[in-house]
Amino acid sequence: MTTIPSDVTLTPNAARRIRAIGEAEGRPIMLRVAVEGGGCSGFQYQFDLVDQAQPDDVRIEQDGAAALVDEVSLAFLKGSAIDFVEELAGAEFKVRNPNAKSSCGCGVSFSI
Repeated sequence: MTTIPSDVTLTPNAARRIRAIGEAEGRPIMLRVAVEGGGCSGFQYQFDLVDQAQPDDVRIEQDGAAALVDEVSLAFLKGSAIDFVEELAGAEFKVRNPNAKSSCGCGVSFSI
């Protein structure tokens, strides 16, 4: 795992939510964000809560919380912000990706 400056950021809302989940579970956790092929627009975001980083992960930190992105996914996420939003339809982690040319209605899949 490397902690290097990247063009991906973690918003304060996302950091707060990651810390809150870790506190509720009684252990430190990190949010893993990956880009995989599939979804209705070509690519989709995958979110997982993990306790350990993988060797090819890049660590993104904000206010004592961390997100992990593998090196392959990092290329698709350049300039993105990982956020946590609460809306009428529910609360979820979201990626605000300036590289996405289009996305589906649910916001999980996108095309470049």
